[in-house]
Amino acid sequence: MAQAAQKPNGKHTAEASKDELFQYYRDMLLIRRFEERAGQLYGMGLIGGFCHLYIGQEAVVVGMQAALRDGDQVITAYRDHGHMLAAGMSANGVMAELTGRRDGYSKGKGGSMHMFSIEKAFYGGHGIVGAQVSLGTGIAFSNKYRKDGKVCLTYFGDGAANQGQVYESFNMASLWKLPVVYIIENNQYAMGTAIQRSSSETHLYKRGISFNIPGEEVDGMDVVAVREAGRRAVERARAGEGPYLLEMKTYRYRGHSMSDPAKYRTKEEVEAMKTKHDPIEHVKKLLIDAGYASEEELKNIDRDIRAVVTDSAEFAQKSPEPDPSELLTDVYIEA
Repeated sequence: MAQAAQKPNGKHTAEASKDELFQYYRDMLLIRRFEERAGQLYGMGLIGGFCHLYIGQEAVVVGMQAALRDGDQVITAYRDHGHMLAAGMSANGVMAELTGRRDGYSKGKGGSMHMFSIEKAFYGGHGIVGAQVSLGTGIAFSNKYRKDGKVCLTYFGDGAANQGQVYESFNMASLWKLPVVYIIENNQYAMGTAIQRSSSETHLYKRGISFNIPGEEVDGMDVVAVREAGRRAVERARAGEGPYLLEMKTYRYRGHSMSDPAKYRTKEEVEAMKTKHDPIEHVKKLLIDAGYASEEELKNIDRDIRAVVTDSAEFAQKSPEPDPSELLTDVYIEA
């Protein structure tokens, strides 16, 4: 019998400590400032190819990362810089890769959509829509086979939720009770088409029902709500009860990529999300209302974060380009 998906009843009731809130604030702010600088470097021609910014969606990765243990894995799509930073990858290494430099995580050969860190258990951004869902399911299969107690977070978007390989992966993950948590980052527009125009069932947390995968809709603009949902899902998967599906209702402030003018939505809609639902401002308010921090203290944190990001941009521009001899390394293997 299919397990019911569930929609949340209002705001979360969980609480976060002073130290936790400060950490979430710093982590989200680092992603926000990093992405803003990446957008500037793209405009200057220092980042080539495609570049998909994560501005507005920061609470999803920060909240989910807070639900993990060391060794748990993460795999995602091409809007991936936030996931890398949340996983603990250095701003210097990520920015160097964005600019195609030798000190980047993929030696300057992967760029925005294809960088990895085995050390941080980050198994990449992936440029093919939905491809990472099958790969994340495979990582979870490996975890179960090795009995290592690890859980794999597998992220994809509302557009990828309509891809066929997603449902093939769901079927196998449920059949074999694999330790995987599927996270749909529903920013409501995929590449540029509103979800109501592209999906016959717009409540994406229900997509796993026919595979006996329970699902839950989460306020993806609230980092504590994300963390709590993430903990439930991860604990269930780690206990051997199989996959779980989390639909994060979130919103990207920028276009799909840097080349997208985003004319399919109104300026008023975007501004309303920024002023009423911004994930960083939400945590800022929690810190101030609880008496944990003053405006001045939070400004100092912002100043420190901006310095880290400025250093990463300078580091990237000073890093040398890959030597032409590296063109075929890490591509083919002698057999």
